[in-house]
Amino acid sequence: MEDISKAVERKDHRLKMSGRAEYTCDKRMEGMLYSAFVRSEIAHGRILDIKLPVLPEGYVAVSGHDLYDNHLPVITDEHEQPIFAIDEVCFVGEAILMLAGPDLQKVRRLCRETKVVYEELPAVLTLDEATETAAHYHYHKGDAEAAFAQAAQVVEEVFTTGYQEQAYLEVQGMVAQWDAENRKMHVFGSMQAPYHVKNAVMRVLGLDAEHVRVVQEVTGGGFGGKEDYPSLIACQAAAAAKKAGAPVRVVYDRREDMTVTTKRHPSRVRYAAALDAQHRIIALKADICLDAGAYPGLSSVVLQRSLNVAAGVYKIDNLDVDGRAVLTHTVSNGAFRGFGAPQVFFAIESLMNHLAAKVGMTPLAFRQMHMVQQDNDTVTGGKFHYYVPLPDLLAKAEEMSDYSRKYAAYSQPQQGRYRKGIGLSLFMHGCGYTGSAEKDFLRPRVILRKYANDTVEILCGSVDIGQGLKTTFSKIAAVVLDLPLERVIFHNPDTDRVPDSGPTVASRSIMIVGKLVERAAKKLKAVWESGKEQETVADYESPELIPWNLAKFNGDAYPAYSWGVNVVELEEDCLTGMTKLLGVWGVFDVGTVIDNTVMLGQAEGGILQGIGYGSMEKMESAAGKIRQTSFTDYMIPTAMDTVPNQIAFVDNYYEYGPFGAKGAGELTLLGGAPAYTAAVEQATGKSFHAIPLTPERILAAQQK
Repeated sequence: MEDISKAVERKDHRLKMSGRAEYTCDKRMEGMLYSAFVRSEIAHGRILDIKLPVLPEGYVAVSGHDLYDNHLPVITDEHEQPIFAIDEVCFVGEAILMLAGPDLQKVRRLCRETKVVYEELPAVLTLDEATETAAHYHYHKGDAEAAFAQAAQVVEEVFTTGYQEQAYLEVQGMVAQWDAENRKMHVFGSMQAPYHVKNAVMRVLGLDAEHVRVVQEVTGGGFGGKEDYPSLIACQAAAAAKKAGAPVRVVYDRREDMTVTTKRHPSRVRYAAALDAQHRIIALKADICLDAGAYPGLSSVVLQRSLNVAAGVYKIDNLDVDGRAVLTHTVSNGAFRGFGAPQVFFAIESLMNHLAAKVGMTPLAFRQMHMVQQDNDTVTGGKFHYYVPLPDLLAKAEEMSDYSRKYAAYSQPQQGRYRKGIGLSLFMHGCGYTGSAEKDFLRPRVILRKYANDTVEILCGSVDIGQGLKTTFSKIAAVVLDLPLERVIFHNPDTDRVPDSGPTVASRSIMIVGKLVERAAKKLKAVWESGKEQETVADYESPELIPWNLAKFNGDAYPAYSWGVNVVELEEDCLTGMTKLLGVWGVFDVGTVIDNTVMLGQAEGGILQGIGYGSMEKMESAAGKIRQTSFTDYMIPTAMDTVPNQIAFVDNYYEYGPFGAKGAGELTLLGGAPAYTAAVEQATGKSFHAIPLTPERILAAQQK
């Protein structure tokens, strides 16, 4: 294999395309029981009584009283989500009981016959009502107050975003089996983090590591929605399996999945920008508020990433940034591709457009005046240690899209029913887990095992959820070892066989774990003896960075950054508010591309997911209950809603990534919504401060 970037057939291609891939819902075990839940019907209240019907023989009911510890470990021990609500319910859909038995329809009927008596309590349902804080951080840089005092102009704006549903094709699912003889729990399911699931089941059942095994099944997408949530249903399934003495399956239907699982955090971002007489931003104040929902979960870490991009890709010397995640009596929110950054990039990129208009500059020229460069400080006092290729990305985007000429043409007065606009966005994504987590908490490991027939197996806890890790990791090992790709094996992780490599999240898999694969392969190559079983190990080694201090919110939040530019061109129908995409362009720096086809899939899917976030993915709650609970009423973009994307990658070798690769998966989503919004603003001549920009919202603005 001469070029690591050259596309190869994906390792799981034939399995999936033939229909032979077996997902969690396909799993069958002897004596397996099926399950359903009794869930809260109110947003907030005390549980006064539960009237359970008589259960037939072979059926069980499981509650929080059946657990060694009824709380789900996520980030901290404070306000953790209960596995089952016992005394109080905090959102519509919270699990109170789980019933399991051999007939699913009868189990569901028994759930419907179960009556819960509540004392309803006042519910906090919106960001504006929320007073309880789940996480709070603050940082400053320079002297924002002094800069505002001498500003020639101050501009204040507020931006809001709503939910976004991950919309993975495969719903959440787990199967648990209790081995009573060996006192061991086996869990199989759809997940992004096998060791997170293992640690949760250990804690909830009071078992040690030797007595819990977790196996990742073929997983039909995650986008963050299967990072923390699978731990909850794994604990529920495991508790039922232990009580019933039989395997128990938990597989949601689509409406249940969309009602009770985590979403992207709704947000409110307040900005105040101070400009000098030369139209340069000399100071920025930001107040970022995320709706965590009923329980904190991952919200503190999501908030950290939001704050780290408060100034976008721009050098602003004076900053005052405050961020909170607040609790409401609504469904909990969690990980979603981008992890707190899409909300803020929509806000900061829209602000840059509006500021440019106020000072009479083009959006591009205004951005170019502020772009960061290598060796500039980050917002938290870290450094951009490596080359920042924004000028290269912009040049390529200009060449591909003809942005400046079109922007000038569409800025002229337009007549008639149809108006055109073109929008631009610049963005970056910190690669890997925020702060010092890789070194201090995750400490990932990879093992390569060579068998006597000279095939090599990659043993790691990272999972392929459709993004292509089985292919890319195998390519890395094959190239280093000079082996045919088919002689490298990568099975779905089984915690009895593989080390903990950390969760498959945070754009860390290729850069962090892929580097460990490369290092382990180099070690193996150095000692290779044909026909002999051998094994090499690689543990994470942190690059030299400015130490991260979470309490002060200071230092290098990430070892490296990936960069991107999106351009969106569209036509807007002034009569209906509908838009039609005319062109979509994406230029990205992800270091070295490990596989061109895999990366194109990431880019095209990510951009469309971002455009969907900005244009049509409307999800809201009424009295705390999610209203859009199917793909009929929650709209996501399809092939009919887009045009062929034009994608380019700019080489920017990163020394601590395998073959120079950096994080890629989340970056590609970040620019879609702001670029789309900018194009709509040019076509309509209106400014927007909230997404999604549905036709109704566009028409309402035009009528003002």
